Amino acid sequence: MTPVELSRTVLRAVRRAVDEGELSVTVPERVVVTPPGPGGCGDYATNVALQLARSAGQPPLRVAEILLPHLADCAGVGDVVVTGPGFLNISLSAGSSPTATLVSLIRALGPGYGHGDALAGQVVALRVPYDVRAEVVADALVRIVATQGGRGEVEHGEPVSLRPVPAPEDPAPLGPDAAQWALLHPAAHDRPRITADHLVQRESNPLFRVRYAHARARAAARGAARLGFAAEAGDLTDASAGDLPDAPGAPSTPAPLVTALADYPRILTAAATHRAPDRLARHLVTVADAALPFLATVLPRGDEKPSAAHRARLALAEATGTVLAGGLSLLGIDAPEHL
Repeated sequence: MTPVELSRTVLRAVRRAVDEGELSVTVPERVVVTPPGPGGCGDYATNVALQLARSAGQPPLRVAEILLPHLADCAGVGDVVVTGPGFLNISLSAGSSPTATLVSLIRALGPGYGHGDALAGQVVALRVPYDVRAEVVADALVRIVATQGGRGEVEHGEPVSLRPVPAPEDPAPLGPDAAQWALLHPAAHDRPRITADHLVQRESNPLFRVRYAHARARAAARGAARLGFAAEAGDLTDASAGDLPDAPGAPSTPAPLVTALADYPRILTAAATHRAPDRLARHLVTVADAALPFLATVLPRGDEKPSAAHRARLALAEATGTVLAGGLSLLGIDAPEHL
């Protein structure tokens, strides 16, 4: 069960409680599920009870207790525990590993992961001034809007519907990829920096981190092929050796990366509906920053033999590369295999 599917499951539980007269609230359009915080447990947690408490006229803890049996009865849910002021902590049933399901979904959909129908059948008019940044933003939005089933149409003249702050100088000397990033990464109301910082290959450059994380993911696949093993979504831990924090500073679990990958569809929808490609650019940085420590743990080290955990980590690395490449492509930026 993916986080999106689990969110829908939680909404169904709320709807059942309302239909049976246990809660008197308007069922929200969406709820958020995240990895459990401090004091939590299970695979995911949701604050839906706290979200509904005011309108229900009941304490969050009581709302959570009402929702618990409805949620526990849903397919794919193994256990539900209430913690803190009313957080619902959800453990998925056997065979429903959230990470394995998410990784399988990304690998199955490829570049189409995150595409939806939020703008299905809609024509989005992008009326822009004659300005290089406006042109670049509109061009990226045409691609992003298409991922949500819409069609972007770029026009020029007044009154404009899209007017990002112009670049202070011509970005062309930066080269196509760095120029695109320089114009798209800042929010529309921020003035872009047209500086050589976008070209340096070091951690201070967000574009470098995103492209480097993609290259590292692809390198992991090449390394695994040389060692004779392939990716397979599954448990990221080794039953005999525990987690695999092989590299200094590597996380014991890749929860931040899994969360960032699971959030990609929502970010893509927001970028399309709010006409904000900068949201996508910034999220790619979030994915890359979560991925880089994890990618150091994918391949066996020394005389270590490839295990099921290594195959699962390779699958997660490949899913990460897919998301980074897909996002960069929507921004009109190349995703190099080597860097």
